[in-house]
Amino acid sequence: MAKTTRRVGVVLFQLGGPDTLAAIEPFLYNLFCDPDIIDFPFARLGRKPLAKLISTTRARKVQHHYATIGGGSPIRRFTEQQARALETELANQGLDARCFVAMRYWHPFTREAIAQLQAAQCDEVVLLPLYPQYSSTTTGSSLNEWRRLFQDDIPVHNVGAFYRHPMYLDAVVERVDEALSRFEVPARAEIVFSAHSIPMSIVAKGDPYQRQIEETVRLLMGRGRWLNRHRLCYQSKVGASKWLQPSLHRTLRDLAGEKVREVCIVPVAFVSDHVETLGEIDHEGREEALRLGIKHFEMSSGLNASPKFISALGRLVLEALDRATDSYSQIHTNQGQVAPELLAAAGD
Repeated sequence: MAKTTRRVGVVLFQLGGPDTLAAIEPFLYNLFCDPDIIDFPFARLGRKPLAKLISTTRARKVQHHYATIGGGSPIRRFTEQQARALETELANQGLDARCFVAMRYWHPFTREAIAQLQAAQCDEVVLLPLYPQYSSTTTGSSLNEWRRLFQDDIPVHNVGAFYRHPMYLDAVVERVDEALSRFEVPARAEIVFSAHSIPMSIVAKGDPYQRQIEETVRLLMGRGRWLNRHRLCYQSKVGASKWLQPSLHRTLRDLAGEKVREVCIVPVAFVSDHVETLGEIDHEGREEALRLGIKHFEMSSGLNASPKFISALGRLVLEALDRATDSYSQIHTNQGQVAPELLAAAGD
């Protein structure tokens, strides 16, 4: 375990979500203004008008999702709970740590987290993207925003993709076991792993997300030792371009057509509950499944602040510091940028 008397700032990155119905459109505008999300020839000129068009149209379509879960996303609340719990976990490990939340598209933005970090007078920083699998649209975008804004000349270390980490896998297995226990015969339910989709054009450029999602499913099935049938689908597609398939909706129709009557959905790319889990899966997906004749529908809850998951995050932070101590103890990143050697680890 890393031993240090220095104060460590830990920055937890997430996409964020609108906290009110009125915030949906500006949140989506920020999302679709991101060059890591929307990129095309002459995008510098056309990105903002396109983002305005998409966000206006999309806001009307998704407003009911947020209305069904209380009028706003709970992702900030859950992420701040994770930050506080992680701070306690690291203190119990003897580390003087301060944890900060940096959302990509809504408050608290990355610049707000940086201001809090600077006020805390931290001596070094660990960047902790809360995306188990790496994608340029999630981890990549969050770290790009960090590099644009952070200027302090202090050591910065990075936690890479952690979908293979045994403590993370154990935390997910625990949640799946909880969901399966709600079936009369747990082994009879079909397990459907659902991940947020991304455009195929991004996958074609070498983004490792799809491969890492598929490996996560294999690792979880092995670690959980479930005998259940299982399959993988994707959700939350936006626009007319080709995205990763099959969709959650298509999968539910396929299951119904195969006379499957018991289904357990596992959100495999998310670490906290938000509109994609509570709205799209547990509300809309549940209603669709029942209409299709699926009799018993369950969703495994988000990791949120589960003790196993917080312990996993603590281990990830300590391992990042250990790597820095062992190999990069003298590295001071240029203008606060993440060391290239550590950034490379995020992609695999």
